[in-house]
Amino acid sequence: MQKLQLEQVQPDMGSSFTILNPHLSNTFLWHLHPEYEIVYVESAGGPRHVGNHISRYEGADLVFIGPNIPHLNFDYGVHSNCRQVVVQMRENFLGEPFFNNPEMVAIKQLFKRACYGIAFYGHTKLKAAAALKQLQSLNRFDQLLSLLSIFQLLATSTEAQLLNPIPAANKAFEKQQKRMDFIYKYVEQHYHQKIDVNHIARQTNLTTAAFCRYFKKQTKLTFTDFVNQYRIGEAKNLLLQHKTITQACYAAGFEQLSYFNKTFKKLTGENPSTFRKRNVG
Repeated sequence: MQKLQLEQVQPDMGSSFTILNPHLSNTFLWHLHPEYEIVYVESAGGPRHVGNHISRYEGADLVFIGPNIPHLNFDYGVHSNCRQVVVQMRENFLGEPFFNNPEMVAIKQLFKRACYGIAFYGHTKLKAAAALKQLQSLNRFDQLLSLLSIFQLLATSTEAQLLNPIPAANKAFEKQQKRMDFIYKYVEQHYHQKIDVNHIARQTNLTTAAFCRYFKKQTKLTFTDFVNQYRIGEAKNLLLQHKTITQACYAAGFEQLSYFNKTFKKLTGENPSTFRKRNVG
């Protein structure tokens, strides 16, 4: 079973926060850390697995994650061009008195909401992304000013979605995530084969019916829908690598081309041929 990893984060020299440009696309990094984290990623699409929330982003994603929330690296399995900016900082990284100033009320509330995981979209995502991509070209003082402006933008935005219905870092949640970690890793290793839900239920010490209820409660998806989402994500990566639609279909684990086409359209809003033509030509 893939273990939940504790990531050790050190602030940049001469700074109270860390700016990263990670590239982990071939690494399954299911991890947590005590720092808050802003993640901005640009790619054709990838996984968004934060706490109990599992979905896919398309094109770009902007997420603010609170401390000790297990999450998967956002570029996992992405085989196209991918750009990331990650900023990590400890709670009250500027000191408790600073965050108690009245001007910081909205940002302080933003940090509290981060324990659910927050995704941002629309104009907020575009504006924050532009600022994040400029951070490393600034001196330390201007980086801090820009980061505070980004926090204020996120704190006052209505273009936000809480990713988990309850705070994601707690003991009961940790137990659930060990089981979810095993399920995720199993699908990653076997998506191209016929997956037997009865087998994976036994592996998680649940009856098939209990497993299906558990998985639906955790992810808001049926296990079949989750596997299909994963397979379509892999198929998209294959199409971006100039594979034919038929090759992508069977390599991603689908047994019928007609079902693949139907599922692809349902999950992405377009046919595989349209997706391939739009992105590959």
